[in-house]
Amino acid sequence: MDRTAVVTGASSGIGEATARRLAAEGFDVVAAARRRDRLDKLAAEVPGVRAVTLDVTSQESVDALAASLERCDVLVNNAGGAIGLESVANGDVADWQRMYDTNVLGSLRLTKALLPRLVASGDGVLVMLTSVAGLVSYEGGGGYNAAKHAQTAMTEVLRLELCGEPVRIVEVAPGMVHTEEFSLNRFRGDSAAADRVYQGVPDPLTADDVADAIAWCVTRPAHVNVDRLVIRPRAQAAQHKIHRV
Repeated sequence: MDRTAVVTGASSGIGEATARRLAAEGFDVVAAARRRDRLDKLAAEVPGVRAVTLDVTSQESVDALAASLERCDVLVNNAGGAIGLESVANGDVADWQRMYDTNVLGSLRLTKALLPRLVASGDGVLVMLTSVAGLVSYEGGGGYNAAKHAQTAMTEVLRLELCGEPVRIVEVAPGMVHTEEFSLNRFRGDSAAADRVYQGVPDPLTADDVADAIAWCVTRPAHVNVDRLVIRPRAQAAQHKIHRV
């Protein structure tokens, strides 16, 4: 029987790349995000991809997605993102709320809705796309660090709570990834500031690199769980140690 993978935030970046890669691996992929025009283009280009409109901050939207599925073997909780680089003292409560709603509560909603089907599949895989920001804090990262730390904690708790169930809980935590929108959103549309993040960095990770890592984790034998995979470009030794040329 064909296996079904649900990928959230699939309209761009890592989510889109993951949808493409899992389709290439033979999964029936449900590509879910808010921007339906992008999803329809993706589905038209890639056999095995089905577009579903999804807002992870809406329980009604999540419930509608769950009701449309006959099965779910893989869930990739990818929807999220960062907003702003203000200090905690100058933090915008609304921005923090949005980051928590998408990264943490969005992942919670999808996990609750689809976990019974992951268990019923007999070999379910839940992938939480977190970040090294959930492992190491840094100045200007307050809201994003807090959200990603929470998402990492939820992943660890899930693995404990589901011990003995036929579900693998995988965390993929990327470092510096150059995608079309992540830094642009973080800098509120300031493309010059977004480009400076990657200036001089030889070969930051691409969305395809992360999708490759996710696909590898998902396609391991059923008894193999990749608890946490940290993936960085060679030029990034740590959060504060980046080689530039």
